[in-house]
Amino acid sequence: MKQETFYYDNKIVKYFMYATIIWGLVGMAAGVLAALQMAMPIFNFELEYTTFGRVRPIHTNAAIFAFVGNGIFMGVYFSMQRLLKTRMYSDVLSYLHFWGWQLIIVLAALTLALGFTTGKEYAELEWPIDILIAVIWLVFGWNMFGTIMKRRVKHLYVAIWFYLATFITVTLLHVVNSVELPVTLTKSYSWYAGVQDALVQWWYGHNAVAFFLTTPYLGLMYYYIPKASNRPVYSYRLSIVHFWSFLFIYIWAGPHHLLYTALPDWAQSLGTVFSIMLLAPSWGGMLNGLLTLRGAWDKVRESATLKFLVVAVTCYGMATFEGPMLSLKSVNAISHFTDWTVAHVHIGTLGWNGFLTFGVLYWLVPQIFKTKLYSEKLAGAHFWIGTIGILFYAIPMYWAGFTQSLMWKEFTEEGLLAYPNFLETVTQIRPMYYMRAFGGLIYLLGAVLMGYNLFKTAALGKVTANEEATAVVEDIHKGKKGEKAHGWLERKPVQFMVISLITVLIGTFIELIPTFLIKSNVPTIASVQPYTPLELEGRDIYLREGCYNCHSQMIRPFRSETERYGEYSKAGEFVYDHPFQWGSKRTGPDLAREGVMTGKIYKPDAWHYQHMLDPQKLNENSIMPKYPWLIEDDLDVSDLPAKIRAMQTLGVPYPEGYDEMALEDYYKQADKIVNNLKVAGIESSRDKEIIALIAYLQRLGTDIYKTAPETVTE
Repeated sequence: MKQETFYYDNKIVKYFMYATIIWGLVGMAAGVLAALQMAMPIFNFELEYTTFGRVRPIHTNAAIFAFVGNGIFMGVYFSMQRLLKTRMYSDVLSYLHFWGWQLIIVLAALTLALGFTTGKEYAELEWPIDILIAVIWLVFGWNMFGTIMKRRVKHLYVAIWFYLATFITVTLLHVVNSVELPVTLTKSYSWYAGVQDALVQWWYGHNAVAFFLTTPYLGLMYYYIPKASNRPVYSYRLSIVHFWSFLFIYIWAGPHHLLYTALPDWAQSLGTVFSIMLLAPSWGGMLNGLLTLRGAWDKVRESATLKFLVVAVTCYGMATFEGPMLSLKSVNAISHFTDWTVAHVHIGTLGWNGFLTFGVLYWLVPQIFKTKLYSEKLAGAHFWIGTIGILFYAIPMYWAGFTQSLMWKEFTEEGLLAYPNFLETVTQIRPMYYMRAFGGLIYLLGAVLMGYNLFKTAALGKVTANEEATAVVEDIHKGKKGEKAHGWLERKPVQFMVISLITVLIGTFIELIPTFLIKSNVPTIASVQPYTPLELEGRDIYLREGCYNCHSQMIRPFRSETERYGEYSKAGEFVYDHPFQWGSKRTGPDLAREGVMTGKIYKPDAWHYQHMLDPQKLNENSIMPKYPWLIEDDLDVSDLPAKIRAMQTLGVPYPEGYDEMALEDYYKQADKIVNNLKVAGIESSRDKEIIALIAYLQRLGTDIYKTAPETVTE
């Protein structure tokens, strides 16, 4: 065996490190703003670009893809070079990856603020950016796999397994979920509709949590906890069981986000069963991480880095216990659509992703800059500030979630809803929203403190951009005598990737294919008709303003919901919904029957007009933003024929040539709404955006009723 000298690329690690810190602060600041908007609607600023419906996806995308994404790449680029004893495959690919990813983040923030969105949670970005994401992600994968192929060590360490699984599965998730039909440069429609779109979206959404927020972070855990504690991983065998069981089981669990919905029961049951099974691999990984620190607890007491890592893994264990519990139907009936889910998600993001990233940063920055941490005391203060912030955030949200569910479901002795007005629930939990905003602010202040500490640390040292290293070159093709099967697989990265892909495809095919190919899974309803041109434009405005962030369109078969909203939702109602709009959170009431009844009262056009103009004028306790621009702005209908043609391509049965007649029907329906408003003393024009939105809201739920209830005026 010969020994070779080579050079690690620390410059790319430094770039991703700075991006992680900066985008982390931006994403957290957006989260604090969103939390303040929930408590005090004045923080929407009555501006088109800063309403909660636009800030919330900016926050989620910044937190997931900007903060966590850059954190992943920072950790991967540092650890992979050292684990494989080689420089990254290509400097050009490394820096193309870095700058491409930052461009994606900037474009995401700008387009989401402007209202360019697909309306699918965690996948809101429009088709040109989706293509750019795919290209840059493939650049990352090419660079990673090329590095693996030119390695100087024989076997792939466990962290590399998780990095490979991340690349393979995120590629699959992104491509399948992002199949959409472009209409213009900034507008597209999901290729899937209704039930099928919901299944694909939450197959993607749940597994984005698994394979972007969890899998790569488990790889980081397996590298940085042993490094920071100077201890070997507790169990190699447990890591093998953890990896393959995690990879196989997790991909099935997405349908547990759709329990009690119009999704077929068999798919819901599969999601529940596999979610419960997830307890084993998840806790296996957690225990492997924590037990690595056996004999190093004195170091944990002294090191802020290790404190962050320990709490991160503990939060991972808490979140991965709670997730399977929430997939039980009896528990989900309480939690779904409430703030309990928000608390659950943020234990994972703030505790697992946030704290692990902080711990890695505190260990990595001194390593890169060849110096000591500027202040261990400041790091310790950040740990306690961050922990308190998590508690102030999560505990009120758990409380709010239980409060919401109990109030929604409570009946009087006479058998009537105890709280028929949805706003009574909002008023009751508003103090919890104040506490949540306070907790988020504390957490952000801790991150600011970290940023100061790390930048001061960087100023004390200097990065060796090309760090010299030496390694003995192993014969990567030659196995050891008595080599086990997994040892053989660790020498074969191509086979490793293929088997990993097959592992995740099994559950994917079994869940998705029957829903698309077996017609009985989505029975149609003869009375359900396509949206009129005006309603279609109104629906696009609904998506643009992010209304799905606060309103669901899915009435579950509970007495409390059918009493409050009307007939429960059927699969056939959504066959023309590209994308589906079932929602995941009820900050406001469900809108599935908004055009028919809410609390047995039909809302006239004038009510919707006034509600969008100034919701607080109708009820001072409302936390909904104002939308004055909908009243003032004219709707651009130049793309309407293209939208109709796109819908026809997607299978919506508009008559042939209808794209040429759509505008005429658009104005006929708009004139009726304008006349209704005029009768109520409101002057408007058929060209205004509010007219289209009213048309869409008044359409919701009407297809399955022969006649709508009589209008009840104010």
